[in-house]
Amino acid sequence: MPPVLRGSFVFQKETIMTHTYNITGMTCSGCVAKVTQLLSAVEGITKVDIDLSTAQAIIQMDKHVATAALQQALKDHPNYHLSEAVVPAKETIIAVEEKKPWLKTYKPILLIFGYILLSTLLVEWNKGAFHWMPWMNNFMAAFFLVFSFFKLLNLRGFADSYGMYDIVAKRLPAWGFIYPFVELALGFAFLTGFSPLITNAVTLVVMTVSIIGVLQSVLNKRKIKCACLGDVFNLPMSTITIVEDALMMGMSIVMLLTML
Repeated sequence: MPPVLRGSFVFQKETIMTHTYNITGMTCSGCVAKVTQLLSAVEGITKVDIDLSTAQAIIQMDKHVATAALQQALKDHPNYHLSEAVVPAKETIIAVEEKKPWLKTYKPILLIFGYILLSTLLVEWNKGAFHWMPWMNNFMAAFFLVFSFFKLLNLRGFADSYGMYDIVAKRLPAWGFIYPFVELALGFAFLTGFSPLITNAVTLVVMTVSIIGVLQSVLNKRKIKCACLGDVFNLPMSTITIVEDALMMGMSIVMLLTML
């Protein structure tokens, strides 16, 4: 059966098995994000919708996936328990939404970068002359303060998302809870001019470690949520995240070189 166009959606007949499962142990949106990510990674799973209020997950699959396979995906998180609800599988007609334009997808982070860039440039312009070093210092201060703010809005949600790709947070989950405070401290350090050598050295180390996990996810084409803006915006991991980390690394390197 050929696809049927209706507005911004393309409807087509596909045989999709839909099962409902009970999942206990979830307490917040961060838990939902974690479980969704783990179950979505199982081969054959095409969509996972979790309702925190009912503790149920509706999972679509293009082939039969045993309940044991789903339980195995959650084995490293014993607080989450999955069991199959008594709801029969069914066929359904799904709506495949067109891919969002790149600009619309990344509008939040582009706006934030724009605000930071414009405000820091205005600070230099108000001085009557533009100087690269003070501008970079102010840019980095604003960057870390703003980005830490979004992460701290839902610390657990950020930690769960960050732990899916960061090389340190994967092995040490506590790092996901510490990282936003490190960014906050760096923001204040740049703002107050605290020990520029130490501040830039720490920035270089932190951003270098951070970019490794980002590069691995992007190069492996993993469909994973970027945690750069915490749990507030659902941004996919992409090259824009690499640029974000590389920019901070580059600025810290330049500032370190001027001090040596």
